[in-house]
Amino acid sequence: MSGELEETRLSSNVPRHIAIIMDGNGRWAKQRLMPRFAGHKAGVEAVRGAVENCAKFGVEVLTLFTFSSENWRRPAKEVGLLMELLYTALGREVKRLHDNNVRLRFIGDRSAFSEKLQSRLSDGEQTTRNNTGITLVIAINYGGWWDITQAARHIAQKVEQGELRASDVSQDLFSAYLSLHELPDPDLFIRTGGEKRVSNFLLWQLAYAEMFFTDTLWPDFNEATLVEAITSFASRQRRFGRTGEQVEKEQGA
Repeated sequence: MSGELEETRLSSNVPRHIAIIMDGNGRWAKQRLMPRFAGHKAGVEAVRGAVENCAKFGVEVLTLFTFSSENWRRPAKEVGLLMELLYTALGREVKRLHDNNVRLRFIGDRSAFSEKLQSRLSDGEQTTRNNTGITLVIAINYGGWWDITQAARHIAQKVEQGELRASDVSQDLFSAYLSLHELPDPDLFIRTGGEKRVSNFLLWQLAYAEMFFTDTLWPDFNEATLVEAITSFASRQRRFGRTGEQVEKEQGA
């Protein structure tokens, strides 16, 4: 479903932040008797469409799980090709993103990447830093365990140095040391490809996200799939620990 009527129906129920695990590139290629890398290339095209459609529907933040800290376990050849694809795609896409007022952010441990890739990541952030449209967050060499561990390490260092007391550590303070601290937590989590798990993605930030799982393989993810996910989100009552009656009373006030 798309068009002016659908956009109007969704406009008041669109999540501020959508986080997606883009699963199924390899299976998409295998179904077509193509090498796995062809699926990854097709996945890049799906990313472009997802950004455009999320921006059209008024989503403020889109976070994409591009390469996890566990993906280093894949065959070295595939990892090398993925790194080269990322480098090439950034060189091609950053200008397009900038021209469309998209702000680009990267989260994850960059220390494992080549200097030329690290430089391209920084350049992309720098070029788009003042843009005011949708924020596109790319999670690369990212893991939820890593995110929580690095936050705990930074807080522990400040306690060691006498800048913080243990009693100062609160949920809000801890959140301030996480990768997405300046952005709203995801409202909607989408995973393509049929799997139903979060796979070490944004473990802290997904605490109250609504989950949407689809059998659609990532290269086939399109506007219709996105609308299906947002429609599912809009149909749910988000209580955050309250009763349904309390929420209904607030909404009716």
